[in-house]
Amino acid sequence: MGITIFHNPRCGSSRNTLALIREAGHEPLVVDYLANPPVREELAQMIARAGLSVREAVRSKEALFAELGLDDPATGDDALFDAMLAHPILINRPFVVTPKGVRLCRPPELVQDIL
Repeated sequence: MGITIFHNPRCGSSRNTLALIREAGHEPLVVDYLANPPVREELAQMIARAGLSVREAVRSKEALFAELGLDDPATGDDALFDAMLAHPILINRPFVVTPKGVRLCRPPELVQDIL
């Protein structure tokens, strides 16, 4: 199993994380998660392995987050998952999966923990 980055090329954190992986001598599988989002089970596993809550994995800075009413603290995990799967832009990024673990690499330097 190699390294996979769920990448958004328009995101500075994602670009910087990818650069750090490559600077460490690795060529990861780069998944454009906006075009090829993870399935629910894969997303759930990444979130759990990263030690995050579902709410921590949602990109709350996207306007769509508030437009969909996801900023309501009563919104449950199932609704958050449904929103992320229907609108992958709501998945926080970048998630990196390696044999050593999974991290949401914000800041990008967190990737070094799992390389």
